[in-house]
Amino acid sequence: MGRRSLHSAEELRELIINASTSLIQESGLDGLSAREIARRINYSPGTLYNSFENLDDLILTIEGRLLDDLLAALATVPESDDPRERVHQLANCYLTFAARKPKLWNLLFEHHVPASQNVPDSYRQKFEALMGMIEDALLPFSQELDPEAVKRSARVLWAGVHGIASLSAADKLSVITADDASVLVDDLVGTYLSGLEPRTRSAEAIPHR
Repeated sequence: MGRRSLHSAEELRELIINASTSLIQESGLDGLSAREIARRINYSPGTLYNSFENLDDLILTIEGRLLDDLLAALATVPESDDPRERVHQLANCYLTFAARKPKLWNLLFEHHVPASQNVPDSYRQKFEALMGMIEDALLPFSQELDPEAVKRSARVLWAGVHGIASLSAADKLSVITADDASVLVDDLVGTYLSGLEPRTRSAEAIPHR
């Protein structure tokens, strides 16, 4: 049974999060269970539900922290006088982050919240912050485009970079190419930015009424 007197509620919550994170890093989402978490922290399985509503609540908490770490990593990418260079650096930072802990990273997109459970607003805000970083980096290439078009462009580019990062993290990239993931990301970003520039020039050429 648990050593209830040794840990405050906040300490116990951190024990659960840390043990669960380690389990996911070792075995992926399939390796996570209330029983195994309890064994790791030397408490009864029921203790988990004193700190979290259910396993989905726990997983969303871990995902939220992962997104916080990603946003912090992207924030370290230096500003650049060359807007192309900045987008390339952000994309490669994203790729490096995903490769560091692939099983934990895959959790973000393997885990599906049941329809009966609402995703917290704070979680959605983290994704919006990520998209906002990309939108800001794309502004020099799309200043004359409709704001919705800029949002769409950011999400299209992110989806492409994320796809490469996910294939690489799952060790599946070698099935389709011998090229390194960073080469593919640079190619994708360069090609996409080159495509945005003509769109911007076309928008500038349209007479305003």
